[in-house]
Amino acid sequence: MPPPAGPAWPLPDGDAVRDELWAAYDDPGRHYHDTVHLTEVLGRVDELEAAGLAFDGVPVRLAGWFHDAVYDGERDAEERSAAWAEDALPGLVADDVVAEVARLVRLTETHRPDDADLNGCVLSDADLGILAAPAERYAAYAAAVRAEYAHLDDATFAAGRRTVLEDLLAKPRLFQTAHALVRWEERARSNMTAELARL
Repeated sequence: MPPPAGPAWPLPDGDAVRDELWAAYDDPGRHYHDTVHLTEVLGRVDELEAAGLAFDGVPVRLAGWFHDAVYDGERDAEERSAAWAEDALPGLVADDVVAEVARLVRLTETHRPDDADLNGCVLSDADLGILAAPAERYAAYAAAVRAEYAHLDDATFAAGRRTVLEDLLAKPRLFQTAHALVRWEERARSNMTAELARL
């Protein structure tokens, strides 16, 4: 069972599913995509709700729980995480909620929701919110990402990481919701630009 400090599970049932997810994030082989990341993402979902965004709380929070349930550095991790949701959630929530959770999880592969997709915008902003962390937390995040790719030599990792950061910085905006745009955009761009300079 997740410890008392863990994020809230958005369903009255399904504790076994919750516990399996928590155990996946709690794998000692993970460095960034771990229980801290899960807790921070769901905390940002709460922050966006407190800011007045009227999104669908249950599917967005379930997608938060599932979005990195599978994480092994392979390209199809989001797809496998979505498939886990599609397998685990029937019987706990309605079919349309299962479909929405899976859609949202798949969306985290690109973080490019449509402007009218409020659920997608909230989850994407919550997931990318680490980019706007204070300098010390951002440095820990960057180091943890490097640790997750320890099998790559420095030059290969730097080239890949540079591509990721440049792709994000090329977006007209990183964050879709007004709350995140105002509070997180400038710091996120500053953090990433500084990281690029270090690479």
